[in-house]
Amino acid sequence: MQFDKVFKGTIVLEDEVLEKGYIGIKDGKTVEISVDPLEGDLIDFTGKVILPGAIDVHVHSFSNPEEGFAQTSKLAARGGVTTFVDMPYDLPNPVNNTGILKEKIIDLEKNAYVDIALWGTIAKRNGTGEIQKLMDEGVTSFKMSTFETDAYRFPKVPNDEIIKAMEILAETGIVAAFHSEDDEIVKGLSKQLEEENKTHNLAHAETRPPYTESAAALMLMEFAKWTGAKIHIVHASHPRTIELVKLFKEMGTDVSVETCYTYLLLDEEDLKEQGPPAKMNPPLRPKEDVEGMWEHLKQGNIDMISSDHIVWDIKDKEKGYENIFKSPSGLPGVEVIVPLMFDAIVSKRNMPLNTFAKLMATNAAERFSIKNKGKIAKGHDADFIIIDPDEEWTFVQENFETNIDLLPFKDRQFKGRIKETIIRGETVYDGRDMVVDPGYGHFIEGPEKK
Repeated sequence: MQFDKVFKGTIVLEDEVLEKGYIGIKDGKTVEISVDPLEGDLIDFTGKVILPGAIDVHVHSFSNPEEGFAQTSKLAARGGVTTFVDMPYDLPNPVNNTGILKEKIIDLEKNAYVDIALWGTIAKRNGTGEIQKLMDEGVTSFKMSTFETDAYRFPKVPNDEIIKAMEILAETGIVAAFHSEDDEIVKGLSKQLEEENKTHNLAHAETRPPYTESAAALMLMEFAKWTGAKIHIVHASHPRTIELVKLFKEMGTDVSVETCYTYLLLDEEDLKEQGPPAKMNPPLRPKEDVEGMWEHLKQGNIDMISSDHIVWDIKDKEKGYENIFKSPSGLPGVEVIVPLMFDAIVSKRNMPLNTFAKLMATNAAERFSIKNKGKIAKGHDADFIIIDPDEEWTFVQENFETNIDLLPFKDRQFKGRIKETIIRGETVYDGRDMVVDPGYGHFIEGPEKK
């Protein structure tokens, strides 16, 4: 058989690694995988690792109106993220009705460099009637929160509304995901510290002790147990939360959990020393808790790793240097998550390449029913990252389009560099520049699209 393209290199499959393998591509799909040469236009990546394109399920393209799909998806492509799921908490309007969703899909098809699926959400009150309509238009899953960032855009959904939403979603099999922090405790502690003029960097962590996360997650999993809903806990930062998820899984509750790259690579000393660039919700935890997260990762108790990508104006972040509460929370991530986690998982901790692929792609595709994505397999989209596992590099501005003043990794050393990003068999990023136009990326319809 003559293939459109044949990629040669170290191929990371779901359960094995072909040290010298070939992938045959036709019409943007993986058609053949072999240890024997295949016929077609050969692209030789000998000495490089061919991984499934990363899937980042936690990206905020529109929380900052200066960003958007073109810029965010360009960063994703540069970072080896071939698919992401965009969060619904957009400015000015959250994706809680079909009118807003349809406008977002039009924008996506016009401006995206990578493939994108979309989260939906519900209004704070009386929003559950929109769930089926949003599913019919193609949302992949629904995101809600137990913490209120903004009463309209990013509300705390009352418990009775959460139960209603879970009951509806339980009938469909679509996942309900949650930002899990106790709103009352966080707001109360924040008010207390600000009144006491305690606005130092670690004050942010002091307003969000681990139990604010674990208690909220515990409540949500108990709701899921009684409603039969599939749920997902986003950006878990503490081993206690993972322990509770593991317990509920063992009891039969359908729950998954993600952590973010930041909770594996940083600790509260980074928040103490650097302040705003290391401020996020939930906050960074003590070093021993970070090691606890790594133990859970090794044991398979964490399902996936996300970025929780958001780009704030540097002027807004800098307000936190005098008062940490004045800085918005969150960091960029889609351009850095893959190389940083490759360094941490594969280069430093010698975990298997298959494990890296599952945490960064396969498990997300399976959990959120992202069809034909997430692994190198026959019939799947030919979405790949090409990584030189031996190349060492330094975290300096010339290596990134992201403003690294927003990140707490300056001048650190890493090993394993992205050389190319491929989507549907076509190179979108060649290690230096984007080589496709906006609009190459497509909307990925959810499992309930009719």
